[in-house]
Amino acid sequence: MPDSPQVLVLGGGLAGCECAFQLAQAGLRVRLHEMKPHKRTAAQTSDGLCELVCSNSLRSDNPLNAIGLLHEELRRLGSLVLHTADDNRVPAGDALAVDRDLFGAAMEARIASHPNIELVRGEVQQLPLDFPGPIVVATGPLTSDALAADIVRVAGVERLSFYDAISPIVSGESIDMSVAFLASRWGKGDTADYVNCPMDKAQYTAFVQAIVDADKLPLEDFEKGVHFFPGCLPIEVIAASGPKSLRFGPMKPTGLDDPRTGRWAYAIVQLRTENRHKTAYNLVGFQTRMRQGEQRRVLSMIPGLEHAEFLRYGSVHRNTFLDSPRLLDTAMRLKSLPQLRFAGQVSGVEGYVESTASGLWVGQALAAELRGQPLTPPPPTTALGALLQHVTDATAPRFQPSNVHFGLFEPLPAAAEPGKRRPGKPERKAAMTARARQELSTWAVLQGLPVAEAPAPAPDAEATEPAPESADPTCG
Repeated sequence: MPDSPQVLVLGGGLAGCECAFQLAQAGLRVRLHEMKPHKRTAAQTSDGLCELVCSNSLRSDNPLNAIGLLHEELRRLGSLVLHTADDNRVPAGDALAVDRDLFGAAMEARIASHPNIELVRGEVQQLPLDFPGPIVVATGPLTSDALAADIVRVAGVERLSFYDAISPIVSGESIDMSVAFLASRWGKGDTADYVNCPMDKAQYTAFVQAIVDADKLPLEDFEKGVHFFPGCLPIEVIAASGPKSLRFGPMKPTGLDDPRTGRWAYAIVQLRTENRHKTAYNLVGFQTRMRQGEQRRVLSMIPGLEHAEFLRYGSVHRNTFLDSPRLLDTAMRLKSLPQLRFAGQVSGVEGYVESTASGLWVGQALAAELRGQPLTPPPPTTALGALLQHVTDATAPRFQPSNVHFGLFEPLPAAAEPGKRRPGKPERKAAMTARARQELSTWAVLQGLPVAEAPAPAPDAEATEPAPESADPTCG
């Protein structure tokens, strides 16, 4: 590269490479730092860029799924990762799966040969704040200890987490409210703050035994030193400590009168809304290492959740991520130090595709800002906009990383005609997809961004929401 760089990008994973490519395509000179081959995280096995460490699947490619819609939006906005994945695709039903080696080699070739990108190998142990231009940190879920310590110094010790303890999320409309009831403990706050699923003694006893017997993911070697906070213990750890432990922990029934009996249930599972639209609810205190199929089986034993639609499964794993809604603005700049931006899983998104989307947004937003034409984020009716809103919404009381799912989207308007039949799930997803396609096009035109046309919808496409790509600790 003949001239000095204008932007530094730290991290040669999906988010970092996508961000660097978007900046370089805009004519900016980029220096991309990647610590391999000098150092690897415990999850990595190759020395190349964009290593897919736990799965070769980028999940469903069906645009009637939230993740498939995000695929489509990234293609339309010129994502290097998605177009390279398409070029190295392998058969996997309606999923987008790739040949890992060919995909990684192709990504490295595109990055290393780009005239506006300088690829530098070696670990960055401190934020290079003496650099005169913007710095993008895209170091992933297993950011090195030295750099993580420096991020703590800049962002604050309480604003960086080193593992996820995530509860499952279910669709609000899939909760059976003929069984569950709305109430806050001891009547405090808004009575609609929590959905409560009551259990009698026999139901509770069977449920606890199912948790104890369920198949769980083993700890990876690099996770075995992780100590859980008492308030974030996996439910199976609590259940194993004694048959009544959950009843005196996250399932305590005190202060919650069941309106059908006027009494407290033997045990209660509480669900708290995830968004202002109350379309998604998380199971309070139900972080778990149960495998996804086991979560679906065991948690469907909860009265009121027999037919629950899982938008996200629970997990507990090593993951370095910021409390982004408190720290970052919509351009993913650190509010206290705007020179720094964050992209990828360190910013609080989960999964390969979501990390790519974060990198694309940061690259395009930064390029526009340096041209003096800052972008506004895409609307939350789009997959990209919904994901960004989740990461930067300061009204969220407690932030946890998330995959993209339709529960993050702005809901569809209510039916105009009283008594009109509520559309079924496939119809709603088709309507949300059609709306997202139109609004991404409108937004891109208003921002002056090139955007490809949306493909014609497949009339026989089946709108089934897939599970997250993996509950493996290295994936998020």
